[in-house]
Amino acid sequence: MDLFGKTNDWETKLAPILKRYKDQKHPLDYQNLYQLLVMVVLSAQDSDANINKIAPALFKVFPNMESLSVSNVDALIPHISKVRNFGTKASWLIEIAQTIQKDQNIPLTMDNLTVLKGIGRKSANVIMREAGVPAEGIIADLHVIRVSPRIGLIQETKDGNKVEKLLMQILPKNIWEEIGMAISFLGREICRPKPKCGECPINTICEYYRINPIA
Repeated sequence: MDLFGKTNDWETKLAPILKRYKDQKHPLDYQNLYQLLVMVVLSAQDSDANINKIAPALFKVFPNMESLSVSNVDALIPHISKVRNFGTKASWLIEIAQTIQKDQNIPLTMDNLTVLKGIGRKSANVIMREAGVPAEGIIADLHVIRVSPRIGLIQETKDGNKVEKLLMQILPKNIWEEIGMAISFLGREICRPKPKCGECPINTICEYYRINPIA
């Protein structure tokens, strides 16, 4: 039973987007786990497109965790100066690199990822999903925060951690790994701030569409 007092088989109802977006790579254009971790940290409060733009030049200079670990904030900043909050993120990345030292030491559990500077649950969930390890939570990015209440999954809140907790309470664990990105991709492509409901594969189960059928 969900927060609206309804008994819902959400796994079945959300199956069309789970199928549509299954195993689709995250929009960050990374080539390996090291690049993914760095780009996830940089993407906080910034766009994936902007991070993708600066990444090739950045990784030419810092190709792995070891090269980053022996560098410093002043050397890193020129390569990420077009990223929002670049000074803080430079400090985070240098500290992460000095802690981890080598690419093969990158942790892949929620507890070990979230102790690193600049990596919260959302970032950890993204890294774990892309690495293909068992999910310990559900990705709750800005798109998931916006779309989940609109569909009728949860009550509206802007708190990403609360959104994740609410989704974990109503969705079966076997879909945690993919459902966050599936909702995120839906939000990026179809369920925009001005939604294209007619194109949505789950409009028949959507609370917003039920109230606004001509949207």
